[in-house]
Amino acid sequence: MSVDPSLKVRNALARHRNVLSRAERIKVLKEEERWAEGDALLGLPKVAHRKSGAGKKAKAAEAQEKAAAKA
Repeated sequence: MSVDPSLKVRNALARHRNVLSRAERIKVLKEEERWAEGDALLGLPKVAHRKSGAGKKAKAAEAQEKAAAKA
């Protein structure tokens, strides 16, 4: 049975996910120089994937500064 379109969440794939796909894990491992072309695709090491919320506070502080400058 399918889900009615009105009940689906928008941008469902844009939210934070705890599990990465194999392609995403390989991309992260390449950036960390822990995987090279020709290495095995199976049995990849675990990759830490943490959601960082550091940018939100900085944006809020900037918005407050702009509001204070206008006043």
